Amino acid sequence: MSAVAAAAALVCVAVMLVPVTREGVLDAWCEVTGRGCTRLEDPRRDDDGASGWRERLTPEEAAAWGNYVALGDSYSSGQGAGDYIEGTLGEDGCRRSENAYPKRVARSFDFAGQLGFYACSRQRGASMLESLEEADSQIGRVDAHTSLVTIGIGGNDLGFTKVLRECMVRVPLMDATACSDQEEDIERRMRHFDDTLEDIVEEIRDRAPDARILVVGYPRIFPADPSGMYYTLAPDDQEWLNELLKRFSSRVRDKVAGLDSRIVEDRQTGSVEFVRMYTAIKGHEVGTEEPWLNGVVLGGFAQGVEVGHGTFHPNAGGHKAFSERILRQLEEGPERPLYVAQETLEGAEPDVLAGELD
Repeated sequence: MSAVAAAAALVCVAVMLVPVTREGVLDAWCEVTGRGCTRLEDPRRDDDGASGWRERLTPEEAAAWGNYVALGDSYSSGQGAGDYIEGTLGEDGCRRSENAYPKRVARSFDFAGQLGFYACSRQRGASMLESLEEADSQIGRVDAHTSLVTIGIGGNDLGFTKVLRECMVRVPLMDATACSDQEEDIERRMRHFDDTLEDIVEEIRDRAPDARILVVGYPRIFPADPSGMYYTLAPDDQEWLNELLKRFSSRVRDKVAGLDSRIVEDRQTGSVEFVRMYTAIKGHEVGTEEPWLNGVVLGGFAQGVEVGHGTFHPNAGGHKAFSERILRQLEEGPERPLYVAQETLEGAEPDVLAGELD
């Protein structure tokens, strides 16, 4: 019997006597034969596929090796948070705020690259897909060396502004079902958005397969147990709107989990993660003493309710709470290993990162 064969027999006996992990078997083989020790020499090397084409990184490393690209709608651009970036405040502007969570995250996290802040007021997920070939496409700004993407999208696809208007433009108690009468249409739009979100994530991953993609949810608007009327909204209406956002959040979370499971099953790089914001401003909802969401802007009753810029959108305090949730997710990561292709890491030179954002 050769020395290698004898060693193999010893390792097999050890495995039968003491249950070990796959890594334990590799350790034993390396110790006995001196072969197959690559994993031990470089603990960052891919120990899942054993092919060596990708590296396992910590959650922070997996988010920070490249550029950070922030996409989404007005909840991500910072509409309602004040201190708007020059050139974004016009009637058709994107209303990007220095107080918005992408800016806060970029200031708090040590990225190798820079922030590309492209979230824009009134953005719909469907429009993001329709504008892929246009110069101002948000998704089109994602590139191979994007290490982190945050995207908050779906509220406009759900028609949430219209839903609020239908709820509020009524005489109190004369039209008690103004909110709930919209249930069927809302459910239909939710189902449609399931496919929209999947297409958006796939488009982003086509451009940046190594990126961590954080899908950012929406917060609860009213307290969990409303104590009274908010303008024309009775406590039941407020609870209904809260439940609507909670249900939407759960659908998005489940869709994100399914998309990420495909990455794991296919042994690919990158991730898709959900950041739950539903309780991010707990105790500071609309109607509380120190709200982190703006209330409504009312016009004359002849004109109905004016849903102005920033209505029911996070203020600076709300975006600070959002950024804290996102930073925690960046540090903790998903409950699984994170991998990045070695070729991508090797190509993430400063000039390359700067060129992609330009």
